[in-house]
Amino acid sequence: MRLWVLLSLLLLQDALPHVIGQSAKNKHPKEPGENKIRPVNKKVKPKGPKMKERESADSSSKSQSILMQVMDKGRFQKLAATLSLSAGQSIELRCKGSNVTWSYPSYLDTFKDSRLSLKQLDRYGQLILTNSTAADTGEYSCWLQLCNGNKCRKDETKMGSTYIFFTDKEELFVPTPSYFEIVYLNPDKPAVIPCRVTTPSAKVTLHREFPAEEIETDGTNIIYDVKKGFVYQHPTSDHKGIVYCKAESQGAPQISIKYHLLYVEVPKGPPSTTIMASSNRAEVSDGVHVICTVLGEPDVDVNFSWQYPGQESERPVIIQNFWRLINRGTGHTTRISKSVLVIEDFEARDAGNYICIAQNLQGETTVATEVELN
Repeated sequence: MRLWVLLSLLLLQDALPHVIGQSAKNKHPKEPGENKIRPVNKKVKPKGPKMKERESADSSSKSQSILMQVMDKGRFQKLAATLSLSAGQSIELRCKGSNVTWSYPSYLDTFKDSRLSLKQLDRYGQLILTNSTAADTGEYSCWLQLCNGNKCRKDETKMGSTYIFFTDKEELFVPTPSYFEIVYLNPDKPAVIPCRVTTPSAKVTLHREFPAEEIETDGTNIIYDVKKGFVYQHPTSDHKGIVYCKAESQGAPQISIKYHLLYVEVPKGPPSTTIMASSNRAEVSDGVHVICTVLGEPDVDVNFSWQYPGQESERPVIIQNFWRLINRGTGHTTRISKSVLVIEDFEARDAGNYICIAQNLQGETTVATEVELN
């Protein structure tokens, strides 16, 4: 019995180091790649996308601004929606890309202003405007063109835009080439009285010439947009008349040019066209007039074209186009456009159908009348 107890003690002594070593080994951190067991009582929050990843995902769906302003010492600055500079300053803008198109105040093109310089370099497009004036106030934008052969389209994801105010105390209103403008009031769309200012902080009010009064800007039906002017959201015939704007900014108030508001009530669509001949039966050597008439909106241009019997034989005819505004009463103004085809010496080959095609942005209308030989 003693021998058995002694043998058991010896076996137990040999096993203890092995058990202790195994326990100590379990305290070492697991090797990478080994399964780890999380404590059951630990609450694990679901992982959402990281902020940077979420922002990049959102930004990828929006357009990427490629417009920069070149500052002093070769520095670049991203442009905000608006920028204010003093008149007389020069500015250089750059747009990243190898095929950049620019947009800027249209009058710079109209007068082919030498102060404006556009260049396309290898990696960017460049716009430089020197000796700026108050009249340069407006939208400046750029975008990349995607071309496939001769067909090009705007890349909506890579573009940039800013509205630049060139402030001038002597010119609170952006100068215009005329002293009087006509604004058409159409019940189907907002009307803009374009008295824009060069100083965004200027206080601007709208006034009627007769009866002399200030027109209330309620922020709903009539609003002021510093980039556009006063906007009539829902024009009516009550708004017609002559108006002007007044601006104040740390000095004497200034008055804009006058705007004549004309109310229009003509349905949109292809030209409403009629045709009439001075006579539908003519003798040889008679003079014949064929008149094509369109009644439409005052600010919508109409293009005319003709088909007539002597056209293939190059019969000489005279074609005259003209238009005028007429007042139809109760403040309604429309435009009459006419095209007159004149044959001075009627011949047998002139007998037949005279076809007039009138076209505007909404479509075209074809009308015809016949002139016979007596």
